[in-house]
Amino acid sequence: MIDHDSARQEPATTVEPETTPPPAPTVKVRRTRISGLWIGMILAAVVLLLLLVFILQNNQPVDIAFFGMSGQFPLGVALLLAAICGVLLVAVPGGARILQLRRTVRRAGARHAR
Repeated sequence: MIDHDSARQEPATTVEPETTPPPAPTVKVRRTRISGLWIGMILAAVVLLLLLVFILQNNQPVDIAFFGMSGQFPLGVALLLAAICGVLLVAVPGGARILQLRRTVRRAGARHAR
């Protein structure tokens, strides 16, 4: 009897390993001050655009009274001025504190250098 499975021998195939090029070395790009500045500028432009849309959509006149002064402003402008005043109320004392701390560190560094 003839064994059909053994009679059918397939030709030997050689499997060559795939030659893929080695992966390119990853270069870590450091963030620079300029890249941070660009990101900040883009974010500021987006915020300004949103503020402009807000002001243009809220242009109903409102009466504003402050310490005896009064006037009419568009609602968007009045809210923007209120927000700016709020930021200044936080930024001025914060900036003064930062200057105070810098001065203290500078003096401590001068004493330490002696």
